[in-house]
Amino acid sequence: MEGSEPIEISPVESVTFIMEYEPKPNKIHVLQISSNEKSEVKVSNNNFSAPTQKGIYYYSYGAWWMDEKKENISNGDANYTLAIEVK
Repeated sequence: MEGSEPIEISPVESVTFIMEYEPKPNKIHVLQISSNEKSEVKVSNNNFSAPTQKGIYYYSYGAWWMDEKKENISNGDANYTLAIEVK
């Protein structure tokens, strides 16, 4: 993400993941990465709240299309990164 401009947002602003693809993934995982620390982010209805403290935060968003008939079988996955700056 070096050299990328972060998305500017307000503290506690809602961040929404929109995927214009069908079918939608049925498993997601989001990590917040800052100062070499990683923490899981709780996502509800494809939304999470931005941090309260000002600063730049990096996120890793993983999506999986898990087979609904066979346990632990993925039919595909995608990984995205983004940076936000809480102003």
